[in-house]
Amino acid sequence: MPAKPLAKPPAKPPATSPVTSRRLMAIAAATLIAAAAPATFAYAAPSAGVSPTTVAPGGRVALNVDGCGTRTGRATSTAFSEVRLTPGNLNATNLYGSATVFRDANPGTHRVIFECGGPGGERVTVSLQVASGAARGGTGGSIGSMSPGQVAVGGALAAGALGAGIWVLRRRAAGTGAA
Repeated sequence: MPAKPLAKPPAKPPATSPVTSRRLMAIAAATLIAAAAPATFAYAAPSAGVSPTTVAPGGRVALNVDGCGTRTGRATSTAFSEVRLTPGNLNATNLYGSATVFRDANPGTHRVIFECGGPGGERVTVSLQVASGAARGGTGGSIGSMSPGQVAVGGALAAGALGAGIWVLRRRAAGTGAA
């Protein structure tokens, strides 16, 4: 019987040098830091808003900043006086306030600067658009584009319809009209 050839022992993997191991560890650490950094920075930046974003002089706006992490803040603008913001919840993640736009505010875009914790705190800037002219009062502008003749014709038609309705009702009440 022929003899079986001897099996070769399994090959050992090549040994890694200490320099290679350190490089791999440095790459792994850098990857971990890079993956965690955007989440940290996204959480840390507050966001703010003004509602409505377009307002007439003399109008009111609501102010809100989220993510300050403080219980105090302020909002300033050339369109209104400084406003102290107060917490909207126990964790002070939202700060709220409201402002009245100056009646003589210049039309155009005004910056609104929110500061977390007051002066020197983290800042967020948003835009507020001040419309030209004042808001219409009274009829709300519903007849602003109508001529006096159109208003007179409309009034005459309404009065005629009212008179015809009263005439029909009186005839029915007297029993002379159709039932």
